[in-house]
Amino acid sequence: MLSLVLPKGSLEKATMQLFDAADLTVQRTSDRDYRASIDDPRIDRVRVLRPQEIPTYLEQGLFDLGITGRDWITETDADVVSLGELKYSKATSNPVRVIMAVPDGAPWQSVSDLPEGVRISTEFPAMTKRFLDKHGVKATVVPSYGATEAKVPDIVDAIVDLTETGSSLRKNGLRILDTLLTSYTELVANRDAYEDAEKRAAMEDISLLLQGVIRARGKVLLKLNVAQADLRNVLDIMPAMASPTVTSLAGGESNAVESVVAKRGVNRLIPALKAAGAHDILEIPIAKIVD
Repeated sequence: MLSLVLPKGSLEKATMQLFDAADLTVQRTSDRDYRASIDDPRIDRVRVLRPQEIPTYLEQGLFDLGITGRDWITETDADVVSLGELKYSKATSNPVRVIMAVPDGAPWQSVSDLPEGVRISTEFPAMTKRFLDKHGVKATVVPSYGATEAKVPDIVDAIVDLTETGSSLRKNGLRILDTLLTSYTELVANRDAYEDAEKRAAMEDISLLLQGVIRARGKVLLKLNVAQADLRNVLDIMPAMASPTVTSLAGGESNAVESVVAKRGVNRLIPALKAAGAHDILEIPIAKIVD
């Protein structure tokens, strides 16, 4: 039913892991194979291509559904429908930023300080030109095809590039002058395909599964039993997404309690629950959380 295009490169591994956790495992003969398949009746064709190209291919109707970054949607100015952000990236769950950076020793403190004729290297020439025009800066924008940070200061005066943690910029003696865009990965669709009711339903199913995986990350399900006399002590320290579920056990003198909690800190929470009177405590991994 749907033709799907997924990103190759820095997002590739994280995307494949996401689809696997969503029970939509992407099957390929090797990591170098651009053709793939997913054993699901809603998906009949899968390709793995550079994220820079994906917005244009979706706009042109070569694919129905795809994953790419807001950065490349903005750069290409593609007319696509977003089904929402997928908050994951190659290193963290944080967004990436398209930033302008200059050498640490450069005198400029803002983009408006850049002198006429300044040379800027970037993989985002269209976005960069729009940004510079907005600030009235006349610059020479030099397209980059990789290793952008290495071109300062010998080849260019500044760069516009992606950063997730900022560590590579610091390593190369660069500081951020301004942020052009904050970008999450997004699930996006061809506009005509999205208007097809059957295809839209399939797209929304896939989105639901992917978002469910992302929402479950970093969380576990805690289940425990507690005597009625200790129930309030346990509930006072038991975190929850909404509120813990409490069920009376046979006999009426004990309760079963369960709650979804953050994995981080559970090593301190479980002993505290035990001290408060909880017993038979179970920690259970969660694959998906769907509203």
